[in-house]
Amino acid sequence: MGGAGGTGGAQGAGAVRGATGAGGAKSAGGAAGGAKSAATEIEAGGRTVRLSHPDKVYFPERGFTKLDVAQYYLAVGDGIIRALRDRPTTLERYPDGVTGESFFQKRAPKNKPDWLPTAHITFPSGRSADEICPTEVAAVLWAANLGCLTFHPWPVRRDRPDHPDELRIDLDPQPGTDYQDAVRAAHELHALLDELGLRGWPKTSGGRGMHVYVPIEPRWTFTEVRRAAITLGRELSRRMPDRVTTAWWKEERGTRVFVDYNQMARDRTIASAYSVRPRPRATVSAPLTWDELDDAEPFDFDLGTMPARYAERGDVHADMADHAFGLERVFELAERDADLGDLPYPPDHPKMPGEPTRVQPSRARH
Repeated sequence: MGGAGGTGGAQGAGAVRGATGAGGAKSAGGAAGGAKSAATEIEAGGRTVRLSHPDKVYFPERGFTKLDVAQYYLAVGDGIIRALRDRPTTLERYPDGVTGESFFQKRAPKNKPDWLPTAHITFPSGRSADEICPTEVAAVLWAANLGCLTFHPWPVRRDRPDHPDELRIDLDPQPGTDYQDAVRAAHELHALLDELGLRGWPKTSGGRGMHVYVPIEPRWTFTEVRRAAITLGRELSRRMPDRVTTAWWKEERGTRVFVDYNQMARDRTIASAYSVRPRPRATVSAPLTWDELDDAEPFDFDLGTMPARYAERGDVHADMADHAFGLERVFELAERDADLGDLPYPPDHPKMPGEPTRVQPSRARH
């Protein structure tokens, strides 16, 4: 599907005025002799967003520019806002493109527009911050102008920042495994969710992995929802012992798919649906239907190809917003594993009650 150059497909979602880059609109402001354009303006949802240096190349291997990134997000606007709406969101910024320096920005920039809401969130350290909570496409374009390629939303809404409304299962292939191994694990997870009266929505990670989201009622804490993720991971590893693991320590995972249960710990996030990933080919995290998993490949979905798919199919996860499941049956399953106890938290988290020691097994033996 690939193809370099402008993304296309954004017509009808907004308008571009002034100087532009590879997207195909006119240069302006005296950008002659091959000089880079100074700025352009993009209309989105009744707002005008200024894009500075639209010709700056963000993906040298493909030739994609900052303007291409902005036009991509305009083309999939409803989809990415469905994924981000009212969620505290960390920005993964690459101001000079994927070959330059990058950083994660959690706190809302001081120069954010007045119309962009925030939420006050608390980190495991006890510190807190105000994070942006996108509610419209203009917010995504504003962030893209800052060099944001990937959006990392919390699994909560700003009105209930301590109670997740998404259970996220991250299927992470380890060395020696690949995307197809993640797909096999995802199919078994699909069957398990069916048995528990739950429904999941799968997407590519933008790399070799798979993410499956289950919309849930915001009645449980991060600790409780993380326990649900551990329970599902343990059951998957019980059903596929040679293919799936919940082992936190890499030396114990082997050539299996790791269910990263700690993605449900407070302040751990997953790249949103439709986010551009900072990889040379500009792949994106692509929402899929279950019957697409076997034939899809991560490289099928990138900044150049997703707009055409979106124009044809729309957001295949649009109906997630119509569902909110309970976790009671998962917690019933968890009781069976009560004697197994907890699993280690990430190293930046404070020590939690009942958590096992955070010592790598090979070091502990010595």
